[in-house]
Amino acid sequence: MENVVLVIHLILALSLIGTVLLQRSEGGGLGIGGGGGASTGRPAPTAMGKVTWILALGFIATSIALTIIAAENAAGASVVDRLQDAPAADAPASSGLGDNLLPPSASDAPLVPSGN
Repeated sequence: MENVVLVIHLILALSLIGTVLLQRSEGGGLGIGGGGGASTGRPAPTAMGKVTWILALGFIATSIALTIIAAENAAGASVVDRLQDAPAADAPASSGLGDNLLPPSASDAPLVPSGN
């Protein structure tokens, strides 16, 4: 069920992006564009505007549905609870390299080559 809602959500998101990009600029966004001096009322809603609203409402609905599905899948357990219940991982096997990384002790042979 979650995968179906997720696919619908992604399709709605892409459709919403495309619909918004296809719309004509109303002007005034960044101080650019037309925008006549005497237009004070709202323009009549276009078919493209209605489609945008429908896609936006569907996007919000699927977002809420995905949130509810994710909350049900969580089953009230936090990540910290899962870590505490998990068995402790075994320590990695020592390969003996750690002993060689320590500085030599006084009883070790010198590290300089002998002049034979």
